[in-house]
Amino acid sequence: MSRPSNAVDIAKAESFQKALKTEQLNPLSFKTISDARTPIDDLIANIYNSDRQHSALGYCPPLEFEQAFTLNKSKSTAPR
Repeated sequence: MSRPSNAVDIAKAESFQKALKTEQLNPLSFKTISDARTPIDDLIANIYNSDRQHSALGYCPPLEFEQAFTLNKSKSTAPR
C-alpha cells in the first residue's frame, strides 16, 4: 500500500483503522476473523462510506462526494 520511506501514503489507512477500532468494534469481542467480517463489512458499507463525514472531502460522506463528482463529470463531458 505504501511506498518505502513515504509515511503519507498510509495516513488514510491508519485513519480508517482508528475509526474502525474506536467508533465501532471491540477487537476482543470476536473469536475468529470470520466472526468479525460481517460487522466490519456493515461498518464500511453503512456507516463509514455513507454516513461518516470526512474532512478531506469537504465534510461529506464518501458516497455523497462520489455521486457529486460523477454528476459534475457527466455534465462536463456531455455533448453541447
